[in-house]
Amino acid sequence: MLTDLADLTACAAALDAADPLAAVRDRFLLPDGVVYLDGNSLGALPAAVPAAVEDAVHRQWGTDLIRSWNANGWWEAPVRTGDAIGRLVGAAPGQVVAGDSTSVQLFNTLLAAARSRPGRRLLLTDPDHFPTDQYIADSVGRLLGLDVRRVPARDAAAVLAAEAGNVAVAAYAPVDYRTGELYDMAALTAAAHAAGALMHWDLCHAAGALPVELDAVEADFAVGCGYKYLSGGPGAPAFAYIAHRHQEGFDHPLTGWHGHAEPFAMAGTYTPAADVTRARIGTPALLSLIALEAALTAFDGVEMTAVRKKSLSLTGFFQECADLLLDGLGFTPATPREPERRGSQVALRHPEAYPLVAALTARGVIGDMRAPDLLRFGFNALYVTHADVLRAVRELRDIAVTGAHLAPEFRQRPTVT
Repeated sequence: MLTDLADLTACAAALDAADPLAAVRDRFLLPDGVVYLDGNSLGALPAAVPAAVEDAVHRQWGTDLIRSWNANGWWEAPVRTGDAIGRLVGAAPGQVVAGDSTSVQLFNTLLAAARSRPGRRLLLTDPDHFPTDQYIADSVGRLLGLDVRRVPARDAAAVLAAEAGNVAVAAYAPVDYRTGELYDMAALTAAAHAAGALMHWDLCHAAGALPVELDAVEADFAVGCGYKYLSGGPGAPAFAYIAHRHQEGFDHPLTGWHGHAEPFAMAGTYTPAADVTRARIGTPALLSLIALEAALTAFDGVEMTAVRKKSLSLTGFFQECADLLLDGLGFTPATPREPERRGSQVALRHPEAYPLVAALTARGVIGDMRAPDLLRFGFNALYVTHADVLRAVRELRDIAVTGAHLAPEFRQRPTVT
């Protein structure tokens, strides 16, 4: 049992010395003196990205010009990058495409899923889902005349059983974006299928952070972003997973020309491609897609089981540090203690969440907050160390004890919090 700061310091050093992923940190360009715990909103810059983007701008775009669609593999990039993501989320090749935004991919796949269950009038989603997921579920409901019912993840299996025969799609995330609570994907997917419904997953806070076995749990559809734990950069393309068994009947609303069976025939009517490429929509943002593809090389030779093991070590150590150093300072835990119920982030509640995070940032420890009272810390196991964790909690303690967060400059909220 860790009882004082000396114990915590020794523990952090020992854990970092034994870390099999320690060398992977060198695959990222991290600012000196900064502890970056915001990987659940924007991952750090992988070292492979700048050269890849420079080559894409100067040689491919600048010299090869339009020829790059063939000569430099631009046309194949959405599927090539999709397969690289597929390895991280347990999807066999030919089931993931990258491109467009998470919102676009979510709308396209969720509406297609609902269409494939005609006669069923109920769409389940989580009242604690990220707002965009809820907004789009409502939009799909209006377009198809469905009843959108908000049911917490912990209650979804019971509602699915009670409404068997009526639910078209259950749309959930394996990780609560605010608290980091982890739900059982296999159990909820099985409950959806037992009710004759399809299961749609939002992997934004799971892809690249923990093992996701889409094929093994028999997920139907999934989406995720490229800029969080995948570290693809701000606004990085999202991805969509369409299980092989659903591709032939994938009737999506955004039927762009890149998803046509013969896109360069320039036909006036839409004939979908026979495979997952029908989920492609329009011309992707190639510079961002190339950055994402390069970023994914940070996972080369890394198994997601190892990522998960270190992630649990980091988050568990953060909780131990908080227990010892933040006791009596007004913080309460919001993230489950049980490892099997914890994603790769830890959230603390405090009525002064925003100024505390702002003061932390000023000291080079970057996390974020979610209204009204959550301090949120995301742990990317590829580059965060246990020493980083201890420094973050020590700085947070000092700020809370001294009242440094009460300074006026930390109480003025910018647009992005």
